[in-house]
Amino acid sequence: MQRDPKGRHLADTRAPSTGSKTAQFLRLARSKREVFHSSRAPASASRLTHFLRIARGRTA
Repeated sequence: MQRDPKGRHLADTRAPSTGSKTAQFLRLARSKREVFHSSRAPASASRLTHFLRIARGRTA
């Protein structure tokens, strides 16, 4: 294994970052996107009662 005069291994020396990864991260962070599926139609009363019944563990 070769070492440079500063004592670091050759694999540990690399060119400085241009900041492109940070720029892409910030671009994605600024863009609005839907992460979770959201229902467009409001839940009806019967659907809500069925959900609550299931959540309580009752059968029909």
